[in-house]
Amino acid sequence: MDTSHISFMEAIQSPGATSSYFGINLDGKTLHPDDSRRATWEFVLVSMYNGLYDGGLAGMVYSFILTTIGFLPIVASLAEMASMSPTSGGQYHWVSEFAPESFQRTFSYFVGWLVTLAWQAGNAAGSFVTGTVIQGLIFENNPSYTSPRWQGTLLVIVNAGIVLIFNIWGSRIIPFVQNGLFCFHILLLGTVIVPLWFLAPHASTTDVFATFYDGGGWQNVGLSVLVGQISAIFGCLGSDAAAHMAEEVKDAGITVPKAMFWSYIVNTSLGILLIVTVCFAIPDLQAALDDPSGYPFLWAMRHGLSRPAPTVLTSGILILIFASNVSYLASTARESFAFARDQGFPFSGWLGTIDDDLGIPRNALLFTFGITVALSLVNIGSDTAFNAIISLNTSAIMLSYTVSIGCVLWRRIKHPETLPLARWSLGRWGVIVNVLGVSYSSWAFFWSLWPIERKWEADKFNWASVMFVGVTVSSAVDFWLRGRLVYEGPVKLIEGRKNT
Repeated sequence: MDTSHISFMEAIQSPGATSSYFGINLDGKTLHPDDSRRATWEFVLVSMYNGLYDGGLAGMVYSFILTTIGFLPIVASLAEMASMSPTSGGQYHWVSEFAPESFQRTFSYFVGWLVTLAWQAGNAAGSFVTGTVIQGLIFENNPSYTSPRWQGTLLVIVNAGIVLIFNIWGSRIIPFVQNGLFCFHILLLGTVIVPLWFLAPHASTTDVFATFYDGGGWQNVGLSVLVGQISAIFGCLGSDAAAHMAEEVKDAGITVPKAMFWSYIVNTSLGILLIVTVCFAIPDLQAALDDPSGYPFLWAMRHGLSRPAPTVLTSGILILIFASNVSYLASTARESFAFARDQGFPFSGWLGTIDDDLGIPRNALLFTFGITVALSLVNIGSDTAFNAIISLNTSAIMLSYTVSIGCVLWRRIKHPETLPLARWSLGRWGVIVNVLGVSYSSWAFFWSLWPIERKWEADKFNWASVMFVGVTVSSAVDFWLRGRLVYEGPVKLIEGRKNT
């Protein structure tokens, strides 16, 4: 493990995979090219509704392509920081290390809360997708089913419970099945798109590339597309995931950044292929948006493929999403454990412990399960619950990117001699790439909290903004009452950086 300038190690046994079902092996030797991502094309597929509702077919295609380009400097900046400082703490650790000395503690503390919020919301989003897609499958085979929201919430909680059980008692199985799941991930993509190419009725080229839709009533197509880009942004998230397992990866200073960058290139390329394919398979956008399942891709499969193909393909997608959820929970719990280890939470003594018998952060896993249950309850009172959860995930992670990349940019300009050596380096392009990364992450943060519709209604409101403000205020209060007395930040443990 390449952590030459870090003086502490993660006291935790690897659950096998942290960021995707293609995770690190237990011996800590290898990372697949896809390790730093979630099940990208699968989550792109299930999160298309917002982009289609606000933007239409053309809006969905163009927003994903432009978002993919916009994310490149973010991913490159994060990869370089992971090479400079390979540690499971990720953003809050980098902020602690690279921020001006007078702001290191406060910035790091705030970003630690942001990253925890982002990962917790992302974990809840995975379980939410699983539960509600199951409802879509029930409707697929029983058209009289009305998909009540309370049943969807129960399915979310059940899925989260099963995922928790896998992480506590079945974590050792993951390394033995991840190679097979990786192959299944690739094969299923072909199995989904090829039938849609040749068997489904197709929209015209004009519909896909030149026809926009303003379902949210924004009275401006451009504004509608900008609001709907949350689907594309959500599909591109997760490139920092590999960083959170860096302390268990062999030669992490070069292995982790390579996995982060190239997995992004591969996965977003597959995502573009999938989005264009599905958009061509939706000749009637309004009908797809009005589908009782709530998932336009299910409408496309139902009207383009004969039974039981939609059920079989969607079941395969659910298997991959569930596998991703298992590993995403492990990564989320690890991030919470790492921040608690540095006294970042009021209950750090409980959250930052390792189960002696299982060798895993059991309390952090239980805490994460509880957060998922709490967020799933939003679904009972709002039919835009998924939008709120992915908005919460997106807003928190994008702001953490802004702060962390901004800090390394400051140090690169003001004190370049204090930057750790990076084996995966941006070189002379560092300042430009960092500036672009800060600019786009700020842009994405601004749009991530917008509601799906212009007209204000309680069940359409994006409650992520309320939750985001609530967590931000809570972190400030906790820092003033407790954190400023006990939180030092990981920079205090880094050799040669105590007085910079």
